[in-house]
Amino acid sequence: MSGLYARVARRPSRGHVRRVTPVPIERADGLVAEVYQQVERDFGMLAPPVSLHSPAPQVLAACWIVLRETLVAAGRVDRATREAVAAAVSTANSCPYCVEVHSATMAGLLRSTTDPAADARRVQVAQWARAGTDRAQARDAVPPVAAAEAVELLGVALVFHYLNRMVNVFLDPSPLPASLPSPMRGGVRRIFGALMARGARGDRPAGTAQQLLPAAPVAPDLAWSTGRPVLADALARGGAAIDTAGRRSVPAAVRELVTARLDDWDGRPPGISRAWVGEALRDLPAADHPAARLALLTAFASYQVDDQVVAGVRATGADDRALVELTAWASMAAARRVAAWVPLDPTSPATS
Repeated sequence: MSGLYARVARRPSRGHVRRVTPVPIERADGLVAEVYQQVERDFGMLAPPVSLHSPAPQVLAACWIVLRETLVAAGRVDRATREAVAAAVSTANSCPYCVEVHSATMAGLLRSTTDPAADARRVQVAQWARAGTDRAQARDAVPPVAAAEAVELLGVALVFHYLNRMVNVFLDPSPLPASLPSPMRGGVRRIFGALMARGARGDRPAGTAQQLLPAAPVAPDLAWSTGRPVLADALARGGAAIDTAGRRSVPAAVRELVTARLDDWDGRPPGISRAWVGEALRDLPAADHPAARLALLTAFASYQVDDQVVAGVRATGADDRALVELTAWASMAAARRVAAWVPLDPTSPATS
């Protein structure tokens, strides 16, 4: 994608973000400026799912590192198949923004190709990714690809379990203007997909974003990634930065509550009622209720976060950075838990 398109895309992309104010690219400095430069260079545009993190620079860097090394950087799996996983996970998480972006990108990448075998495998991969969102089904889900490829695809799934939650909280439901008439949406979506596909083509070398954050050990729940060392390193660095942000902006009692609920979670959405949230808050100090409400909804039903929930946290004195850090911690805690359900051994022989 051309530098001209990246520059033109900057302004409208800002309008997609709600509830926090991203750092404008012309005012970015330090770590934020460095991340923005890399995103435009390697992703083709300053994508709102990344820029929404900019009030918290370390979390911004974490988001970009893990997104780049799973979806963008060259690997064993083609980009269209990775986009299929992103779209499948986004569908499971009721994230219409990400479904639209990654379905359109995949369609743009595949528009000039006809390979029935590859198409069939892509469908199988998407089904495997969807199965991995249910704790019971994940145990029996066999990757339809070689083990090293499955590690890459599980990395994509983890990152989109994280991003879907952040996008549901902070972005509009669609990357296309809400005012766009329905008869025009199909054509605009095809043009959008073609532009996104242009940015998705070509190999980006792995590991070039790692220096944005300090090295960190691979946590036990991320051990499945060690068969792909650069990917494992990215997840370790990004995960450590978000853990640190959580300790800063999420009360300890709230972190303990969310972790305990994740221990018992089966992956299924809690339903349309939010009564379960009130029950979960019963034993917490009242002062922690606003943060706990936002963290619980972000982790388990991010599509139910509304302005009132965010306003409750704002009323406790939380600024944009605290909001991003709180939701990032809850999103990553849920994402890592779901990924850990998949019985993946990166050292095993090929499964296909």
